[in-house]
Order: sequence, then structure tokens, then C-alpha cells
Amino acid sequence: MKIKLLIAFLVLGCVSVIAQTKVSGYVFDETNEPIAFANVLFKGSTEGTITNEDGRFYLESDETWDALIVSFLGFEVLEVPLTQKVNYDLKFILKEEASTLGEVLIVTGKQSKKASENPAIRILKKIWERKRLNGLNQFKQYEYDQYEKVEFDLNTIDSALIKSKLFKGMEFVFEEVDTSNVTGKTYLPIFLNESVKKVYGDNVINKKREDLIGNKNSGFSNNQVIIDFVDDLYSDYNVYDNYLKFFDKSFVSPLSRTGIQTYNYVLSDSAFIDNKWCYNIIYYPRRKNELTFKGDFWVNDSTYAIKEINLQASKSANINWVKEIYIEQEFEVLNDSVFLIKRDYFLSDFAFNKKEKSRGIYGKRTTLYDNYKFNQPKEEKFYEKEVYNYDADVYNREDEFWENNRLEALNKDEKGVYKMLDTLRTVKKFKRLYNLGSILASGYIEFPSINFDYGPIFSTFGYNEVEGVRIRTGGRTYFGPNDLWRLEGFLAYGFRDDKFKYGISGKWLLDKKSRLTIFGGSRRDVEQIGASLTSSTDVLGRSLASSSVIGTGSNDKLSNIKLTNLGMSIEPSRNFEIRLDGSFRTISSASPTFSLDYNDPDSPTGISSEVKQFESRLSLAFYPKRQMTGFGVERKNKNDDFARLFAQISRGDKDWFNSDFNYTKLQFSYIQPWQVGGFGRLTTSIEAGKTFGDVPLSLLSIVPGNQTYFSIYNTFSQLDFYEFVTDTYTSMHIEHNFNGRLFSRIPFLKKYNLRAIASLRGVWGELSNDNIALSTTGNPVEFPLVAPDSRIYYEYSVGVANIFKVLRIDFNFRGNYLDNPDARRFGVTGSFGFYF
Repeated sequence: MKIKLLIAFLVLGCVSVIAQTKVSGYVFDETNEPIAFANVLFKGSTEGTITNEDGRFYLESDETWDALIVSFLGFEVLEVPLTQKVNYDLKFILKEEASTLGEVLIVTGKQSKKASENPAIRILKKIWERKRLNGLNQFKQYEYDQYEKVEFDLNTIDSALIKSKLFKGMEFVFEEVDTSNVTGKTYLPIFLNESVKKVYGDNVINKKREDLIGNKNSGFSNNQVIIDFVDDLYSDYNVYDNYLKFFDKSFVSPLSRTGIQTYNYVLSDSAFIDNKWCYNIIYYPRRKNELTFKGDFWVNDSTYAIKEINLQASKSANINWVKEIYIEQEFEVLNDSVFLIKRDYFLSDFAFNKKEKSRGIYGKRTTLYDNYKFNQPKEEKFYEKEVYNYDADVYNREDEFWENNRLEALNKDEKGVYKMLDTLRTVKKFKRLYNLGSILASGYIEFPSINFDYGPIFSTFGYNEVEGVRIRTGGRTYFGPNDLWRLEGFLAYGFRDDKFKYGISGKWLLDKKSRLTIFGGSRRDVEQIGASLTSSTDVLGRSLASSSVIGTGSNDKLSNIKLTNLGMSIEPSRNFEIRLDGSFRTISSASPTFSLDYNDPDSPTGISSEVKQFESRLSLAFYPKRQMTGFGVERKNKNDDFARLFAQISRGDKDWFNSDFNYTKLQFSYIQPWQVGGFGRLTTSIEAGKTFGDVPLSLLSIVPGNQTYFSIYNTFSQLDFYEFVTDTYTSMHIEHNFNGRLFSRIPFLKKYNLRAIASLRGVWGELSNDNIALSTTGNPVEFPLVAPDSRIYYEYSVGVANIFKVLRIDFNFRGNYLDNPDARRFGVTGSFGFYF
């Protein structure tokens, strides 16, 4: 999806208005040291900004101004005439005031953490005391109107980009560009989405409801993917919280109770704002490379509520693909004690690197709040959301609706986005570029004239020791992202075993509100069934272990699978899914060096090598706080920070389809990600299961080993496939990503923005003597079945992530069972990925 966004952004443009006065430059003292947080404003106005940590600033206005005022506490005020409307890269020198040379406040270096020595700390402690009494928390119930505007801009527009071959034939998108009043860079708006919501909340029962009243965007039919992507990136936050989560990272809030250990604070100024006396406090990080901000805030002197705050992420913060983060919040004074958020502005600059002149994409979100109402209780069922709440009218509001419901009018360049994209969609070159981006993002080649997608193209080639080189072709029906039914299929061929494989599946959403769905399909394939504790009924899926090109040893324990599956699912309440299905499987060894033989008194030889089994399943799945994209038969996750609870009962029955075994299997799993404040992200999982009845190897629970060189969560990196086999098991996995918290404190490592990862994995299991005897046939290639029953098998690993921003390497250590044949004591695995 990120590739699709990038391709789409690189080929869009808009019309905008150029401001009347623009100024950029640097502020230094007499020793040529940059002055951070100096005040810069147009003379005679309230329009201004502050310098960053390098003394740099940018300021613009729609009006014409003829002078600039530059000031900082302890220095003489500097007035600079502006002879032109556009003045870039100016250099200003501030002189220290002669009368106050002994009292100059220099906002650099370490500041005192003691309240007795630093008045800013005394004020900060008052904020902590009152923060639960500020904002919406002081009311039992609340409701308000919310207007949100999300915009993407291509930034750092220059002649080289305009004249590039990429935009040949589309030069009209550059007719006018604008300049950011935060970064001073030229930019071209390329995407705009507006939404109007009514928000309700109840602090007594801790419930919240959002009703989408209208939504409008400037793009294409599937721009909901982009909208949801942005919603996840720019999740809601509260500056009073100890940690603010952006881009899956937890930044330490400047108002955090741990802020004293993280930030330097300086009391800079005091003034009336909206007839309220407020203090101005400047803050900046104590250390580099940590997830922190710099900026200032104004706080009321009696309620200690925040009136205004701005936050700018430190450029040294350990975050990828994001060069700038800038946030502004303004709070409205309703009465003497009530300060409520009025406006929230969030800007991020996405780029491949953090160099000053690198080209990137701005993501901007502006949220406005109005029409607050309080203490109007509603029944608890009012807050229960329907599973399906798609209303086509919401996405097709007339212009009159937007004129009446916008809390902030669109400026000229934003209005131009709608008009420009209508023109751009008629350009053939743009269509080709957009289609290329779609292929890279989805993995499918689209044929809209026949409502068919070919792919996924990334599965075209594979390799394993049974099939050798494997080629695959496939496709799916596709009428739109909210299709109520879908058919998919594939055909594959292995050059070594000289066999064709196939799979076909279909699903149909019968009821939108309850998400009642029926599904079914059939597959014939070669599969590594020991790669997961839960047997798969996916008639199209295939584990990574089934096609690993290279591994730590011989990967010949593959099975021939013939699977037919039919079932239904329903979601009676949001994120709670009930699934009932039945499947008939035929399983046999796919390799002459791997045995799935079992003792069968009904066989003429007393031994069978193929299992035929009908199995029915009832499964329950609950995903609290999961957010989804789309309303059709197939949806995608918007977020990944939600828990996953799964329970399943499976019943094998000999009376159906001449099956071979009777058994009952119970299984449960729970996966939970935890955001551990500023210390990174912890992921824990536990799985447990038990099989009642005698079954052969092909139906037992195999502890998932990993003979690939990829780091795969919920597998054991130092176990071979089928090394441990169980009918009763419990496993646990713990993995913590410190997100740079450790390496940022090591001087010679912190500049590389590396991230430490630590993992611990363990499993205990049993295997009955009857099940061992069932699969002990005397076949020369069979292996002894062993379970980790005498003691818990465990292994641990330490890893380094964010190498070149995309590579992770784990060093894995086996903790015990070192006497097992060919036990691997140590191994290295890795993975690639694009992470913030």
C-alpha cells in the first residue's frame, strides 16, 4: 500500500495561491551560535513563528508587510526592513542587552530538574495535578461536531522535477505551487479528503461513538484505502497523556510525568491570551535519537490548562521515512475553568532520507471542533456499533452540504485539487503510472473491462525439494473493493515432481449487517503442514516454509494435500466472529524420504500411507479494538495494535465420507501487542491445545520449527520441522522491540538509529504411547516421535533491527534438548520490511 501511495503522489498536482510576503533565514548571536526559539513576527501584526534548534525559521503571510521583528529574552530587539515580498536565506545577528548581561537566559544545555531552582518545573507539576480535571474528562457525557481535512502534498518542487520525463505531458499540474509556513518548502497539493462527524462520549461507562455525516475526496474510487491509511497514521491523541503514539511509535509527551527526565524546560514569557494570563514554557530534549519533541506551550496561571502548544519532532528521533513532524493545538476558553480543544493541526514530511533538500510528501491533517454539549446521557446501547454501517449517501453529499458544514473554508489551492484531478484522470500517461502503482501495491494486474485481476504476481515462482522449481498462475474476480462475492483460483506446476496443482475458492456475503458469509473451495497442493500449530483450511494459502529456496537442512518433510472445505461465518457483534465449517482432507507424504505411514488393521498390508479424514470445526475469534477497511466480502486491517483471541473445537468423524479416525481437538490462542510507554513494543502470545483420541502423525500437533533463514513469529528458529510432535501442548512467545531506546544511549551506535530486539520462546507438550505406536510401522525413513514432556523446550534471541532502515537480523540460541540428533545450538535469521 505504501508503494501505491508513493506512485500516486508522484503523479498528481494542483492549483494554489502564492502568499504576498515570504521570509526565511537564520538567527545567530554575536559568537555566530544559532539562537533556538527566538521570536520572529511581522511588525504591527500577531503573525509570527519561532526558530528551530538550528536558529532557522520560515514565515509567510497573505498580506504585504514591510518590516520584521526578531527578539529573544536577554537580547536587543532587532527590526529588519523588508524591501521585497519574497526574502529567503536572510541572516540576523542579535546583540546581548548591555543592562542585563548578567541575567541573560540562554535556552541551551541542561536545565535544572528541581522545582526549587526551575520555575518551569513548578508549573509542570501543577499541570500534572490538574490534568484529569481539564478538557472533556470533567464531564459525565459530552458531544461535539468535528470537521477534518486531510491533505497530501508533493514538496520541494524545483525546475528539475518540473522538466523531468515523469511529468512530460502533465506539466499543467505545476501552473502554481505554494510554500509551507512550517518548513519554507514549495509544495504541490495532490490529494484532499474532507469529513464531517458527530462525536458522542460517556466518561461514566467509558464509551465513545462517532457518526460519519459526510465524506468527500479528490481522488479515485478506491481512495478509501488512502483515507484509512492516514487515519491509522494520525490516530487520536491527548497531549496530557504521558506518551503520544504516532507511526506506531510512542513519543514522550512534553506534559508527561516522566518529562523531567526526558526534556529541559525553561520559563520564557508570560502574557494575556484571550483575556487569560498564561505562562510560556520552552522545552527541548535532553538526549538525541530518542522519540521526543521540541517546542513551547502556553498554560493558564490558575487552572493550569494548556491554551496553546506546538510540538516538533527532533530530527535525530529514531523514526524512518519521516523527516518532519509538526503539531499545533489551540484550546478554547468556554468559561473560567473549561479549556477545550478547538483546532488540531498535524504535519508530517515523508521522505526516503532526512537531508534538507530531499524531496518528499507532506501529510497534513487539520481537525476543528465546535458545538460542544455536556451531561446529556444516552442509553448504553446507543454506543454499540453495528458491524456494517456503510451509507453511500454519506460519500455523495451535495456542495450545499459542505458549504454549511465546513468549520474552516477551503483555500484556493485546496479547491484546485478537485478540479485538477478531474483533468488529470483524462491523461493516458497518468493512467499508466497509476496502474503500475496499483500492481506494485496489490500484487494484481487489473483487467477492469472483464472485472478480473491476474495474480498475485509475487507468487509466480517458488522452490522446494519436492517440486523443484514451481511456477504459478492465478486470478480473482474484482468489480470493486466492496464486492459482495468473490471467486479466486490458481494453477501451479512443479518441474521436479512433474505434477500440476490447483486451488479454487469462492465466498459470498449474504447479510451486510451481521456479515453472514458462506465460503467453500478445493485445493490440491504440496504443503509443509508442520509450520503452524493450527491446521489451515485455507484452500489458496501456502506457508513460507513450503517454498523456502535455502534452509538450514534438508526440507523434505512435505505432504500432498487434497482439501475440500465448505462453511459459513457470522459477526454478531463488531470484531467477534463465529465460524462453522467442514472439510475433507487427504494427506500423504510427498517425498520418498519422509513417512506418514500408520498401522491400519483394515489395510491388507496392515499399514496405510494415506489419511482420509472429514473434520468439522466451530471456531470463535475476537479482535478487540480492530479497525477494518471496506464493507465487502473481503476487508483489510487498518491497524495492527489489537489483541487476537481464538478458540476452536474440531471433530473428526469416521462416519462421514469413509474417514479413518474419530477424535476431538481443542485449541486456544491469544496474541497481544503492548505499547510499553517510551520503551518500545512488546508482543506476547500463548497457544494451548489437546487432542482426544488416537491419531497418526499427519493429524497430530507439530511444534512449528523453522528451517528457513527468515525470522517468523510464533515459530522456533532452532527447531527442525517435526522435531517435536504432540497431542497436548502449551507454547509461549515473547518479543520486545526497544525502538531505539537502548542504542540511543550508546555514543558510537546512536547515530545509526538501530533498534534492539529481544525474544524468548518456550513450549511444553506430551504425546501418548498409543499415538506413538500408531505411527511406528518400521518404515526405514520414519523417525522417532518426541515431545518436550520432560521439561519445557526454550530458546532465546537478541536482534538488531533498522539496519539500512529495512533489515533485521536475529541471533538465536537454543536453550536445552541439546542432545537431540543434529540439534542446532545457534542460528541467524533475518527479515526485510518497511517500518516507521
